[in-house]
Amino acid sequence: MAIEVLLMDQVEGLGIEGDIVKVADGYARNFLFPKGIASEVTEGKKRQIEKKRLERLALLEKEKGAALELAKKIDETECTISVKVGDNGKMFGSVAIPAILEKLQEKGLEIDRTKVILTTPLHELGVFDVAIKLHADVTGTLKVWIVEEK
Repeated sequence: MAIEVLLMDQVEGLGIEGDIVKVADGYARNFLFPKGIASEVTEGKKRQIEKKRLERLALLEKEKGAALELAKKIDETECTISVKVGDNGKMFGSVAIPAILEKLQEKGLEIDRTKVILTTPLHELGVFDVAIKLHADVTGTLKVWIVEEK
C-alpha cells in the first residue's frame, strides 16, 4: 500500500524538500519517518518547509548553470591516450575511468569519478564518446582517442 509523504530533505530518486511523493507504507514507516527525511502531509508542515524548498530550487538552478558551462568545455575537449599494442594489433589491458580522469586533470578539468559513465573499459584502439553526467539534466560528451604508443 502506498502513502503520500512530505519530503523534509532531498532524497535521491524521490525529490527535494517540499515535494509530496507516494512511497510504500513500509519505506515511509521504517526509513523515512524515523530518520526525519519525510513526514505526514499537513498544511503546517508544508508552510514550514516551503522556504527551505525555494532555497534548494535556487541552489539547483545555480548548480545546473555551472554544470552547463562545464559540459560545454567537456564537449570541446578531446583526450588522447597512448597504449601498448601487441604484434597482432590488440591492446595490452584496457582504458578505464582513472586513465580518462588523469587526462582530464592534465587539461585542468576536475571531474568526480562517479560522474563518468563508462559501463565497460575500452579494449580497442579508436575514437570513443564517453558520457559525463554533471547534473540530473546535464550530460557532457568527451571524445577519447585511444592510439598506439610509439
